[in-house]
Amino acid sequence: MNDMNSLTDTYELNNGVKIPAVGFGTWQTPDGEVAQNSVMTAINSGYRLIDTAAAYGNEESVGKGISKSGISRYDVFVATKLWNTDHGYQRTAAAIDTSLEKLGLDYLDLYLIHWPNPVAVRDHWAELNAESWRAMEDALKAGKIRAIGVSNFRKHHLDELLKTADFRPAVNQIYLNPSDMQEDVIAYNNELGILNEAYSPLGTGGLLTNGLVSEIANHYGKSPAQLLLRWSIQHNFLPLPKSVHPKYIAANTQIFDFAISDQDMSQLDGLHGAAQVAKDPDKTDF
Repeated sequence: MNDMNSLTDTYELNNGVKIPAVGFGTWQTPDGEVAQNSVMTAINSGYRLIDTAAAYGNEESVGKGISKSGISRYDVFVATKLWNTDHGYQRTAAAIDTSLEKLGLDYLDLYLIHWPNPVAVRDHWAELNAESWRAMEDALKAGKIRAIGVSNFRKHHLDELLKTADFRPAVNQIYLNPSDMQEDVIAYNNELGILNEAYSPLGTGGLLTNGLVSEIANHYGKSPAQLLLRWSIQHNFLPLPKSVHPKYIAANTQIFDFAISDQDMSQLDGLHGAAQVAKDPDKTDF
């Protein structure tokens, strides 16, 4: 078990950049006031990592929420992602600038390739990933980005990327919760020194009503969501909970005042298939 004690404790990425132990996700958060207010609430509740993506369609509102929170830019860690339509060197370089403009920022703390092989480019996905990665490395060298990584990459995707990469990915953001631990991906990320970042740490909500999760949560006097986030922390994952409700945004920060026993961790690890698994957005195997 790690020694994380607060939202502002950090993991050190493989390039020396420090990233907060828990992030605030904005997937499916509507653009406009909802996204803006959710981000403001999250920052006011103590979150210092804000995760968005070009595909979410809310970067501009997320940027406004960060700006209006009153916190110094240097005290918040901002991550966004390259969408499927922008793979390739020139498109990626332009997409980085577009995200910076929409977010209203001079630099990004973390930039990820969102999906490894979109169906539209499936016959040459590895080549395009290599080109996108080169553009990201150039942006890293230019100071536009502090760390670069990937999302939804499996071992064979990482192997292809590493054939031409000068910099190893710092993060692999994957669907990760007790219902789907992706042991092979986790192990390979660990072997390569890549941080496992967990999106949908609550199983897209599917684990919140699971009987075993509720039973164990009650034992600790915690909510199912708090238990699941604590589970991520004790596995040395970086969870990205999301909510648009101030009550739950705040409640999801209360995960550092208890520890799950080894026995209960093992029970939770056994919940394979208990929630809906995230799918490739192109509805095909990847």
